[in-house]
Amino acid sequence: MPRKLRELIADLRRAGFVPEPARGSHRKFRHPKGVTLILSGHHEGVDAHHYQERQVRQKIQETKS
Repeated sequence: MPRKLRELIADLRRAGFVPEPARGSHRKFRHPKGVTLILSGHHEGVDAHHYQERQVRQKIQETKS
């Protein structure tokens, strides 16, 4: 069962990412180390795509190295 977009956003916030202004259905997150990520999806309750889950994992891993 795919995770919800809100779960990915919660993972990002726990890892230290903060939301930044973005337009439309996209959300931009930036980490203090300079790592950025843009997530698409109008509502937080929608299922996340596999590529979005992979991107979030990769970006969180980038902040740890």
